[in-house]
Amino acid sequence: MKRILLSAFFTGCTCILTAQTPAFISDSLDSYIHRGMKEWQVPGLAIAIVKDGQVILQKGFGVRDISKPDKVDEHTLFMIASNSKLFTGTSIAKLDHEKKIALNDPVTRYLPWFRMWDSTTTRLITLRDVLCHRLGTKTFQGDFTFWDSNLPKDSILWKLRYLKPTGTFRQDYGYCNAGFLTAGQILQQVTGQTWEHYVQENILTPLGMEHTYMNTAGMQQQANAAAPHSNMFSALTVLPFDNIDNLGPAASMVSNVTDLTRWLRLQLDSGHFEGKQILPWEVLQKTRDANITVNSRKNSNYPIHFVTYGLGVYAADYNGRQVYWHTGGAFGFVTNLCFVPEEKLGIVILSNNDNQRFFEALRYQVLDAYLGVPYKDRSRFLQGFAARNRKETETGLKRMQQRVDARNSSPVPLDAYTGDYYNTVYGRIRITKSGNNRLSCSFQHHPNLTAMLEYMDNNTFRLTYSNIGFGVFPAVFTLKDGKPETVQIKATDFIEYDAYLFARDPQGLMIK
Repeated sequence: MKRILLSAFFTGCTCILTAQTPAFISDSLDSYIHRGMKEWQVPGLAIAIVKDGQVILQKGFGVRDISKPDKVDEHTLFMIASNSKLFTGTSIAKLDHEKKIALNDPVTRYLPWFRMWDSTTTRLITLRDVLCHRLGTKTFQGDFTFWDSNLPKDSILWKLRYLKPTGTFRQDYGYCNAGFLTAGQILQQVTGQTWEHYVQENILTPLGMEHTYMNTAGMQQQANAAAPHSNMFSALTVLPFDNIDNLGPAASMVSNVTDLTRWLRLQLDSGHFEGKQILPWEVLQKTRDANITVNSRKNSNYPIHFVTYGLGVYAADYNGRQVYWHTGGAFGFVTNLCFVPEEKLGIVILSNNDNQRFFEALRYQVLDAYLGVPYKDRSRFLQGFAARNRKETETGLKRMQQRVDARNSSPVPLDAYTGDYYNTVYGRIRITKSGNNRLSCSFQHHPNLTAMLEYMDNNTFRLTYSNIGFGVFPAVFTLKDGKPETVQIKATDFIEYDAYLFARDPQGLMIK
């Protein structure tokens, strides 16, 4: 097969194009990425494509940090967030294959103290259940409490008993990060190794993934690390680095496209890498088997009819091929990995702005090119939805600013709002008087996070988090007998969809 080596064309990257390479990839990909990054305000992005056992492209675009000139390359580190999940699912599937555990074992066999909201779910819930998002909880339910918090891993699992399900156990899909943490804690019980050590020893080291790290801690000290950015609630700005190691098995891995091509090559070669069997094929099969249906209706915008979830990976049909993928989102980062075994095709895209869907558009565009889907500009299509969302957010922020600028007087003195408020799931927040006629809120389980409250009207304050990634939202108080009794606190949907109701009553309210 004729090959064209273009490494001189792309400084600091690998690009090997074959005669079968689609024209979009060989002729248009660079310009498409440059244009998309500009339109979506993506500071930096890295992409790699694997085809027929070879890495045909791995390249960086843009900068690691908008305040510095350092460029993204194929070795730049990004938080891969929920792309950590397939490593966890694969580890549990390997232990199942070795008969050290069984996917259908009840969780309480290994964690006798584990509880869900109701006794029936507690008794029935298995390892398979916690790895495929079918617990009955709502997507992201509890994550405001868990994400970037100081809660130890077992304390997060303890709090699952306070999450009242919105769906039906084993029937309704609801994305649950804490489920994967549960699996990681069981892995430690069974093997005597931490999740981090087990994945390192059984997957990363055999694959030679020398620049993949199991935890987010210390990422900002790495020499070639992308910085997290967002423009969801402000102009494009650098965010603090997440520390989500307490949710490790769900979200804490850090990697680059060079290392992740090795993971993709293993997925595309039935568990082999460079001629060596790293994982049994049966292990990979277990991760891909459908455990719950996410959607079974034809997608009018993409050639997809169904979506299912296995053990840390989604599956769908795409123009007649079986496609596996997962996305990952941490503050300032969104990423995806995708592989199509029938085409021996793998794609990894890492980016450092969390308020954009270009990383998804790019994946679909590459899939379209290789799978024979007629060209449609996926980025421009998704921009239409994004523009409406941006306008809605900007309108809401503007209206809150106008309400603050009105300088209305609160119905009771600001001192009356101060004190401790409680929520059964979260714990305690503390509201204190601040300068300039403002209140300040601190959070029991987020010691590095505060929020400023500025009065608007109707017992409602504008709440602005010190980490702007968490957002800007109305905080609504209720009064009883002229005294503030409860306050509703919201954070970005990127973390959790529902608001939390905090009450002065130390017993709290079982409401979120």
